[in-house]
Amino acid sequence: MSSMAREIMAFILTTSGWVLVSSTLPTDYWKVSSIDGTVITTATFWSNLWKTCVTDSTGISNCKDFPSMLALDGYIQVCRGLMIAAVCLGFFGSIFALVGMKCTKVGGPDQTKARIVSFAGFNFVCTGLCSLTACSLYAHRITSEFFDPMYVAQKYELGAALFIGWAGSTLCILGGAVFCLSLFEGMSSRCFWSLRDDDDVVCSSSPYPSDRKAFVNGGVSLMSRAPPQSQSSHAKRPPPEIITPPQQFDKNAYV
Repeated sequence: MSSMAREIMAFILTTSGWVLVSSTLPTDYWKVSSIDGTVITTATFWSNLWKTCVTDSTGISNCKDFPSMLALDGYIQVCRGLMIAAVCLGFFGSIFALVGMKCTKVGGPDQTKARIVSFAGFNFVCTGLCSLTACSLYAHRITSEFFDPMYVAQKYELGAALFIGWAGSTLCILGGAVFCLSLFEGMSSRCFWSLRDDDDVVCSSSPYPSDRKAFVNGGVSLMSRAPPQSQSSHAKRPPPEIITPPQQFDKNAYV
């Protein structure tokens, strides 16, 4: 799979996970309990991070907001902070991912885009961890109260919002991990030689096509600029001149 297709797949995963995490925050059913009558359910109690409600058999709901933030239980305050942090981190992660992906025209050269998309992946991993921690903490409180024989108040069960939050957290962590692979690819040492006017050796650590093109161009340049062979040792010597010695004639030759 090419790096561009992998980044698109990671963006779909992380965006879907962020949408699920964001929808979990205002969802009603974080914990739910019901009182059954002889034939039908007479009342359903449910609660989330912001209010607690009861719905009777006729479908009429009566809700009560939590009176004061300072009077809340500590685990609800922690879950609120973690979920809000997850939504904010996912928002900025989406922006950085759009800027750093190779299929977009912004973000600068390929090496800079690889760093940006890796930072986006880090944001999405933090998003998943924050949401996963909040949902797990809330679920732990529900289960500990449910199985505590000394707890005599209304007992609740896990609501649908927790499962949605866990699913969104998993998608964010998986997609963010795929985004972070772009940084490890960019750090892989791939060096190439290029002959320039000043005879410099250039080493590049980016696996992107632009650098591969530079590698090919550098090889062609190296072959085209090969120094000519020396002619001093292989030049053919001209044939020696034949010098005819002067002939000497006897004095009777002119008679």
